[in-house]
Amino acid sequence: MTADPDPAVAEEGGAGAALSTGAVARRLGVAPTTLRSWEHRYAIGPATRQDGKHRRWTPQDIARLEEMCRLTSQGVPPAEAARAALRPLPGGDSRPSDLPAPRAAPSPGGRNAFPLGDVRQECRGLARAAVRLDAPAAEELLDAALAEHGLVAAWEEVFAPTLRAVGRKWASSGERYVEVEHLLSWQISSAIRRVRTVRGPAGVAPVLLACVPGEQHTLPLEVLTATLGRRGLPARMFGAALPAEALCAAVRRIGPSVVVLWAQTRSTAVRAPVQLLSGMEWGLRGARARPALLLAGPGWTTTPQVPGTGRLHGLRSGAGVVESLLLG
Repeated sequence: MTADPDPAVAEEGGAGAALSTGAVARRLGVAPTTLRSWEHRYAIGPATRQDGKHRRWTPQDIARLEEMCRLTSQGVPPAEAARAALRPLPGGDSRPSDLPAPRAAPSPGGRNAFPLGDVRQECRGLARAAVRLDAPAAEELLDAALAEHGLVAAWEEVFAPTLRAVGRKWASSGERYVEVEHLLSWQISSAIRRVRTVRGPAGVAPVLLACVPGEQHTLPLEVLTATLGRRGLPARMFGAALPAEALCAAVRRIGPSVVVLWAQTRSTAVRAPVQLLSGMEWGLRGARARPALLLAGPGWTTTPQVPGTGRLHGLRSGAGVVESLLLG
């Protein structure tokens, strides 16, 4: 997959063109409201306005914003970062008027940038917002990705690649960037929960979704839960590390038609809760039912198949499998 063209350039045309606030925001991974706040508070604003009201950011304006983003991503307070970004360059009181339009802005932090690789442009903007701990910008970018690409594609092509880059940076930097991963994970989870569900047919036994004991990675399962909700399918999501005894109690109380167990890693993909659930029945004596048990997540890849269980191998196809079991 090749990276998409810079949307700011695509919207405004060739080099040196003045860009709209929305185009600049997408380029830098900053919420438009943040740009307006910086202009109001710190006088980092566009040099010109079109027709007296529409902001148009020149290459010189954007260069100052890039410097502002770079400094704030390194922990410099916004007021101090603004003073530094507005400081005249050596040998002149402004940036050269013939400065070319910036190419895709570098990831914040210079040599400390997240190694995103060949990804969609939205990933770069989201990473810049996350490393600045700019929750409003991250929220806007996440909602825009969901609106443009849909739930599963947004997860697979924007959210997950950005999270993986943050995780790699964290793993290679000691304890640095933990706060970035936590904020980004929370913002993604919140965006997923904002996806509206659809009322489905009545009388359908729900699907129960939970992480196995010890498993803390819930986001892919949250995406699956939201995807089922978009299809009008009843679901009960129990989140991270649900103890096996509590999972069995939930099965008896809810009477689900399907149970999905998520394991992200091989260390958490243990057979004990699977074996415990695989023999469970619920309902009144003489009319007992047994839920279909499905294992999902990369943790199960090397685990021998447990009799009486099925495997889900992807979010989109997995949602289809669950739908066929619920409605078939």
